[in-house]
Amino acid sequence: MGVVATTTTAAGTRTIARLWQEAVERRWPGPAYLVQEGESWHEVSWDEAARAVEELANGLLALGVKKGDAFSILGSTRLEWVLFDFALGLIGAVGAPIYMNSSPKDVAHVVEHSEALGVLCEGESQRSKLEGLQLEHVLTFDELDDLRARGQAYAESHPGAVAEAAAAIREDDLFTYIFTSGTTGPPKACMITHRNYYEMADKIRQIEDFTVTDDTMLLFLPLAHNFGRLMHLHSPHVGYTLAFCPDPYAVAEALPAVRPTVFPSVPRVYEKIHTGVTAKFDEATGVKRKLIDWALRVGREVSRLRQSGEPVPRGLALKHRVADKLVYSKVKERLGGRIRICVSGGAPLAKEIIEFFHALDILILEGYGLTECTTAATVNRPTSYRFGTVGPALPGVRLRIADDGEVLIETETIFDGYYKDEEATREILPGDGWLHSGDVGNLDDDGFLTITDRKKDILVTAGGKNVAPQNLENALKTHSIVSQALVVGDKRPYVAALITLAEDVSHDGAEAQVQRVVDEVNRDLSRYEQVKRFTILPRDFTAEAGEVTPTLKLKRRVCQEHFADEIEALYS
Repeated sequence: MGVVATTTTAAGTRTIARLWQEAVERRWPGPAYLVQEGESWHEVSWDEAARAVEELANGLLALGVKKGDAFSILGSTRLEWVLFDFALGLIGAVGAPIYMNSSPKDVAHVVEHSEALGVLCEGESQRSKLEGLQLEHVLTFDELDDLRARGQAYAESHPGAVAEAAAAIREDDLFTYIFTSGTTGPPKACMITHRNYYEMADKIRQIEDFTVTDDTMLLFLPLAHNFGRLMHLHSPHVGYTLAFCPDPYAVAEALPAVRPTVFPSVPRVYEKIHTGVTAKFDEATGVKRKLIDWALRVGREVSRLRQSGEPVPRGLALKHRVADKLVYSKVKERLGGRIRICVSGGAPLAKEIIEFFHALDILILEGYGLTECTTAATVNRPTSYRFGTVGPALPGVRLRIADDGEVLIETETIFDGYYKDEEATREILPGDGWLHSGDVGNLDDDGFLTITDRKKDILVTAGGKNVAPQNLENALKTHSIVSQALVVGDKRPYVAALITLAEDVSHDGAEAQVQRVVDEVNRDLSRYEQVKRFTILPRDFTAEAGEVTPTLKLKRRVCQEHFADEIEALYS
C-alpha cells in the first residue's frame, strides 16, 4: 500500500513541538503541502515548511509572545494558518482559532474568553471584525514575511531560543482552545493539551492503511474545528502531502486538479454529490439506463461480499471491472480518480448514502467523536467496516454504554475541561473516570458502535414515546429533492418535519413529491415514529442566518425559533 510511519516517542515528550521536530528530522520523501497559485498547484517541501515555522516561532518570541499566551487565528484553510499554528506550538503559546465566517460578536467572544493577546487575520476584511477589541498584536497573512524577517534577526542574537522554548513544554501543558460549534448555546472553550493532540495523531497513525506516507489529502475543512485541525496535525506525523482548498465551494474543481488519495469531509458534501449523481442517473434512458442499473446491481453484490469479508468470485470480479470502466470511473473522476478512502465525520451520514457510494466502488469510512475527546473515539477501518455504524474504538480507547444508553469514553485524549466553566465540565466529566458524551448508542458483539442520537435531541411525544430525530432526518435527506430536514415533535401529539428543497427543485408541485418521500420513509417505521405532517420552507437553512454550524450541522434551537410560526401551523 504505501509507506507506513513508525514512531517511538517516550512518554513525557508527547508535545506538538516534538511532533513537528520529529517530522523535520525524518525528512519525509514527498512534498509537505500543495498550494494553489492561479490555475496551478505549487509544492512546498518539508525543508521550506520547517524553515518557515522556525522563523515564525522566532518572530513570535521577538514580539514577546511566550509559553501560555493565547493567540487567535482568523482565516480559511491555508498554508499560512498551518505554519503559524506549528510556530505557536513550538514555543508553547496557546492557539485560539476562530471560524472564518464568524460574526464580529462571535470573534469577540473567542478573543475575550480565551484572553488572546493577538490575532492573525487572513486579510483586512477579517481585521475589521476586531474593531473595539484590546489586543497587543494584530497581524495579517500578508505580514507574515515581515514576521519571518524579524524572526531571522532574533535568531541571530538569540541562538537556540526556540529550541529552549520547545524543551520547556510539558505534555500536559495547554496546546489550544477549541470552541464548540454552539448547537446548544454559546460556544464553550475546550482545553486541549499537547498530550491530547499528540496521542490523537498517533492513534490514527496506528490504524493500518488509514493514511500512509505517500498519500495526498485534500483539506477544505475549517481548521478551527477539531476534524480539520487533526488532519493538519496528523500530516507531519505520518508524512503525507496536504493540499489546501480554502474555499469549500471550490472543492469540486480542486478534487480533479489535486487527485487526492484520501478525502476527509463532513456529510453534507457527500449528500450533495449523492444528489448530483442520482439525478444524473435518473436522467438516463434506454440502453444507458440499463447499463447503470446493471452496474449498480453488480456493485451492490460486490459490496455485500466485501462488507462480510467474503472473497469476490472471479466471474463477478470481471463484471465489476467492466462496470468500473463504464460507470463507476465516471463518478470516481469527480473525486479526482485516485481516491483510496473517503472519511466522514462531524455529523451522521445516512447508511443508504454510504452503501450507494460503495456500490460505485468508493469507500466512505464513517467515524465518531467529539471536541471533548480531541476529535475521534471510533472509526471504521479500510479492511473492516460496517455501514450504519461509526466503527470500533481507536487504539487505546475504551467505550461503555451507560444504563440510559449514553456513550461513555475513556482515553488519554480526553480534554482538560471547559475554560472558565466548571459546572459544564462537571456535567461531562463527573469524576467517574469517563467522558459522558451526551450521545445515545449501542455496541455490537464485535465492538462496532452505532450512534442513534443526541440525548438532548431525543423527542418525547405527548404520548410518552421516544423518537430519534436524526434517523428520520437522514432518511429524508437521501432523496434528491430534499436539501435539509428538521424533525420536531417534543411534547407534541405527533412527529412533524420542516423540509427544504434542493437548489434545482421548483416549489411548484413539490408538495406531492415530498409527500411520496415522506410516505416511503414512514413505510418501515412504527406509527409513533412516522412523520404525520410536513411543511416546505421557502428557503434553506443557512450559516448566515445562524442556523447552521461551520461544519454544516443544524442548530436546532435557532432553526425552531426562526420558523416557530411554521411549526405551530403543523399542530394547528
